[in-house]
Amino acid sequence: MFLILFGLWIIFNGRWTAETVLCGLAVCALVYAFAWKYIGITPKREWRLARKAGQALRYLLRLLWDIAGANLAVTKIVWRGRPEPELIAFRSRIRSEFGRAIRAGSITLTPGTVTVHVQDDLFLVHALSGALAAGAGAEAAEKSILEMEGSGDGN
Repeated sequence: MFLILFGLWIIFNGRWTAETVLCGLAVCALVYAFAWKYIGITPKREWRLARKAGQALRYLLRLLWDIAGANLAVTKIVWRGRPEPELIAFRSRIRSEFGRAIRAGSITLTPGTVTVHVQDDLFLVHALSGALAAGAGAEAAEKSILEMEGSGDGN
């Protein structure tokens, strides 16, 4: 966090002088000390989050790919004029509230699907077609979230 803060300080300041560097180091040290004491940000916690950044990026890329594919599927459904809406329920192995919120939001971001309700491990999803409904409960997205949670394959 300190390095990110300092990098932003230099970028936003726009100059590289001794005064800018020393003032930036002091301000960043104060902000980091405040975050450590009152927010609980520690180097160990930061390192854990940094290690998960790659997993989060992979999940984001997978989500973008799914969104692109769903866009094509919805376009085909609309052009043919034959939507066959379905309401499906499926159970998830995701344990954290944050992970469930990410999963529900990802389903809703994907065209043609909307997360209607989430309660504990049960997801209720509305989809324009059976193919989109099957994609909503896909194991690949759930596996990625489980990896970010640190539970791997759910065991």
